[in-house]
Parts: sequence; C-alpha cells; structure tokens
Amino acid sequence: LEEWFPASDYAKVGIIYCAAEANSKYQADVITDYLTEKGYTVNSYIFSDSNDVASVTTSACQESDVIYIPTDNTAASCVETIGNVVLENKTPVVAGEEGILKGCGVCTITISYYDMGYQAGKMAADILTNGTDPSTTQIGTAGDVTKEYNPDICEELGLTPVEGYEAIDTSSED
Repeated sequence: LEEWFPASDYAKVGIIYCAAEANSKYQADVITDYLTEKGYTVNSYIFSDSNDVASVTTSACQESDVIYIPTDNTAASCVETIGNVVLENKTPVVAGEEGILKGCGVCTITISYYDMGYQAGKMAADILTNGTDPSTTQIGTAGDVTKEYNPDICEELGLTPVEGYEAIDTSSED
C-alpha cells in the first residue's frame, strides 16, 4: 500500500470485508495496526452479506482516500458491485489477492493458490503415507508472492504503475 499510496497523499484508508469471515477480520486487524504505525488513519467498513456491499462500499469511498480489501470470499463474489462503486467514486482499491484485483483493484501482492494447494497436498501425503503426527507438523507456506497491478484500472484512475509490479492480463474473463 505504501508504495502506491503514501500516507502523505492518501491518509485515510478504508478496509472493506464481510463480518462472517474470521479470516478477513484477522487480516483487517493486522493491516490496521501496521498502517496506523505508518501514519494512516484506518476505518473498517463491514458488511454482513452481499446485500450490504454496495452501501458499505459507497460509505467507504466517501470517507476514504484508498480502500483495502483482504482475501474475503464474499467480497470476491461481489467484485463487480464493488468495482462499479469504487470506479464511479474514483477511489483506488488495494486488493488482497488477484481475483479481487482483476475485478476492481489497482494492485496486489498475491500468492499462488496452486502453490498453496501443492504444499497442502505434500503435507497431507506426509501425514497419510509416513504417519507424521498432524499436531507436530510445521505450518507450511505457499512460497513466493507476486506483485501485480491492473493496467485497465490504473489507466481509468490516472495512476502510474509502481516499478517492480507485473501487469495482469485483463483481456479475458476466467
């Protein structure tokens, strides 16, 4: 977030996520602490289901300079609605993962879901074939992250991509 949106120019960060997803609340709490230490003012905008997304996103846009959306399944399923609101309001979104980036985001630092699944498979195989005790198994990681940006949304918002980020292909839907 800091590379693209320095606190001196984008002081107010809104975080949008679904209250039903504990993983999203955890991410929001972690990023709130981090960004507050960096000089940003951070507010969370929480929706309870897909019916609230448009109104919550509108509030976030009106009160924020930039929005962060963590890896949130409900937000990902409502990315078109979120995208319509943020683009109408010219509010940039930092996405927690590539799917949200494709739909409404400017940039992300993302993981590979393939790599994560592969790592989980290796861990499961170790438990099932080698008898490793799951309670003593180390937490696995998915490997490297990728810095990406959405060239279409950058162009629409008049933002210059930050060096070191790769443009995603927005020419076709998945």
